[in-house]
Amino acid sequence: MVRIWIALLALTALQSAAWAGDPAKTETAIFAGGCFWCMQPPFEQLKGVVSTTVGYTGGHTKNPTYEEVSAGGTGHAESVLIVFDPQQIHYEDLLSVFWHNIDPLTPEAQFCDHGHQYRSAIFTQGDEQHRLAVASKQKLEESKRFPSPIVTEIVPATEFYPAEEYHQKYHEKNPARYEFYRWNCGRDKRLEELWGKNR
Repeated sequence: MVRIWIALLALTALQSAAWAGDPAKTETAIFAGGCFWCMQPPFEQLKGVVSTTVGYTGGHTKNPTYEEVSAGGTGHAESVLIVFDPQQIHYEDLLSVFWHNIDPLTPEAQFCDHGHQYRSAIFTQGDEQHRLAVASKQKLEESKRFPSPIVTEIVPATEFYPAEEYHQKYHEKNPARYEFYRWNCGRDKRLEELWGKNR
């Protein structure tokens, strides 16, 4: 169940984006795929996505900081919260973008980042999201695309804590550092190996 404050976060994002639609018709999705710097760009330019916010979820520590999460032990995963208009983009579309931007075969890590905080996960909100997430994973497994098992978690969403402001849209604030990190981490090379050049 999505916490009330997540809804308030979504409403604030809507207002800041000067979106003219009805906030009551928006939904949220939460995904974890390693470094959250790299998980924000694939979603924010999609038609129907109202806003994206990077942060921490899935843990047990209240109001965690980046230093605490990155050190491990809080249980959180670096994640991205997406506010979207389901009349313009479906949750299934977001799931597809998610899968094609992660390595679903590696447990407790993504690319060069290792640890529970960098696990891949889908944090579902409600029965319908859970059903669709499970179905998308099963479809991928049944495709026999990969020789190894898919280890991405599908778990109920818990409290989402927005990350510090300097992490938000890091790719825009520090483009050179972002591109170097992404290259140095081997993210795009591995994604191409998994999903092909036209992923």
